[in-house]
Amino acid sequence: FIMSQQELDSGVQTPINNDSLLVKDDKPEEEEEALPTLDDSDKKHIAVSIFCLLIAFGGFVFGFDTGTISGFVNMPDFKQRFGQLEHDEYTLSNVRTGLMVAIFNIGCAVGGIFLSKVADMYGRRVGLMFSMLIYVIGIIVQISSLDKWYQICIGRAITGLSVGIVSVLCPLFIGESAPKKLRGTLVVVFQLFITLGIFLGYCTTYGTKTYDDSRQWRIPLGLCFAWAILLVSGMLLMPESPRYLIEKNKIEEAKKSIARSNSTTPDNPAVYTEVQLIQAGIEREKIAGNASWTQLITGKPKILSRVIMGIMLQSLQQLTGDNYFFYYGTTIFKAVGLQDSFETSIILGVVNFASTFLGIYVIDRYGRRKCLLTGSACMFVCFIIYSVLGSVNLYNNGYDDLTDTNKPTGNAMIFITCLYIFFFASTWAGGVFCIVSESYPLRIRSKAMSVATAANWLWGFLISFFTPFITSAIHFYYGFVFAGCLLFSFFYVFFFVRETKGLTLEEVDELYSQDVLPWKSSSWVPPSAKQMAFDMGYAESQKAEQEHI
Repeated sequence: FIMSQQELDSGVQTPINNDSLLVKDDKPEEEEEALPTLDDSDKKHIAVSIFCLLIAFGGFVFGFDTGTISGFVNMPDFKQRFGQLEHDEYTLSNVRTGLMVAIFNIGCAVGGIFLSKVADMYGRRVGLMFSMLIYVIGIIVQISSLDKWYQICIGRAITGLSVGIVSVLCPLFIGESAPKKLRGTLVVVFQLFITLGIFLGYCTTYGTKTYDDSRQWRIPLGLCFAWAILLVSGMLLMPESPRYLIEKNKIEEAKKSIARSNSTTPDNPAVYTEVQLIQAGIEREKIAGNASWTQLITGKPKILSRVIMGIMLQSLQQLTGDNYFFYYGTTIFKAVGLQDSFETSIILGVVNFASTFLGIYVIDRYGRRKCLLTGSACMFVCFIIYSVLGSVNLYNNGYDDLTDTNKPTGNAMIFITCLYIFFFASTWAGGVFCIVSESYPLRIRSKAMSVATAANWLWGFLISFFTPFITSAIHFYYGFVFAGCLLFSFFYVFFFVRETKGLTLEEVDELYSQDVLPWKSSSWVPPSAKQMAFDMGYAESQKAEQEHI
């Protein structure tokens, strides 16, 4: 079922830079429907949606680790074992706290770049199961720690390697498996599971803090074994990515995967059409270039600009300031009488989790660009108000006396914090994962996503490690830095991010090959299914060059 070169050459070349594609063409309806297509009804998408939920559970593994470590550093037994005795009290220094929390991000960056290639060699399912093996090793290293703080750091770095793989492969796998009308929604479900993991991590540490021994932190760590088993079990049920199978010339397996995901039979003509579309896209990619790392710079169409866009979006997701709020929110809440930092975490976790449901709804209804633009504008306003209130009006006697606070101002800042988290969770939190998962061709998708995601982890490390030092030096003026980043993010999205809502992964390549302006991309209409199945498109010029060599 692999299309021959003669079949590919028989098509009409897709015009490049053709402005007429910005409007509906006048081709007869019967020509548009010449190829049978899969049933696009919601009923037929139930199976593939369930399969994508199994993949998205990887986000829960990521989130649970994030939610529990914030509780560990405040637990008496944890501080006694891994902290320092100062003035008859065990405490964790800023350096130890920063390293324990932030070394995880370094592991994630390394795992995402270097270990996610397992998915290209052995498949997406095997890649995720391999990540859980590493995850279990990291948990064992941590849970067996007695009193060496650096053993916790080593264990968290190993766990980070696993989560780095998960953060690349889960959105990638969902993006390759989900139908185009639900792809954005299902990718954002990955973010929903992250927030659910964070919330339940908070709840778990809140429940175990009543113990007076190592059960405070060893029970939450022990639960991580269950999450790893659940994800591996889900991968055993999940069909492999059809795009990966076709790239490896496993056509019959790809047909079975497509049929299973769409609740039909492998001999359905529409399944063959889907195979044709994917195969044609892969053939165009092969002509356009190989899968080496240099393709991230020299690849066509516009691979370098897409890689830069992914790096910028993942970096800006961290620079919106969400981790700053989760770290410093405890201090704000204490100013109005909430002394229990565990209760503080649960409040923020509830808002974060609940708001993600709105993100699931809006990402496919209003598109990626509108979500990010709206989020940037609203979070900018929140940060300006928050920073002005904190730096001018929170402390009655200035920063010399942090105990005398203005309670109405503190209440206002709590409200603004929750409002900010609402806007972040419903826009940028899942929107960035969605865009990055659907912006790259198959041959370099895992490489490009790993580089982009590594940028997210790098900034996560810097913010997690240096925030305690920065906030102790400039306090709430730190918020103006994030406000500036949010203002920049608004203009960056407007001028550089193209709309990919409702497009197949192969049509995204055509969008870039025709050099459609980002602010006009929402109205772009892709070529017909017949063109996409048989035309060489953007690869035609490259093919001609190769034939003359």
